[in-house]
Amino acid sequence: MGYASKGALTLLRTEASIQVQAAIAIVMTIAGFYFEISSTEWIAQTLCIGLIMGLEGMNTTAEAIADFIHPDFHKKIGHIKDIAAGAVVMTAIASSVVGLIIYVPYIQQLFQ
Repeated sequence: MGYASKGALTLLRTEASIQVQAAIAIVMTIAGFYFEISSTEWIAQTLCIGLIMGLEGMNTTAEAIADFIHPDFHKKIGHIKDIAAGAVVMTAIASSVVGLIIYVPYIQQLFQ
């Protein structure tokens, strides 16, 4: 657990992309408390946050390994990095849809 915690903290301290994701996670958590979302909605939101943060960490790892193995530009390395980043984007899009499904009804209630 110690090494894993160290890795998570290093990721949060050094990677701008994970810092943005963490800020979004904090905002969504505050929104969850504000709107008093259901247990099922908390589960969905928590899973989405965990998937994005974890996949962002794996993307960072893939990029670091690729850069270590081949520091100069290489077409195949670029392709690998693009695929890893694409996986993060797909998860972020799916998570955004989940967020809309959860929060649009609550927001609509504010305006009724």
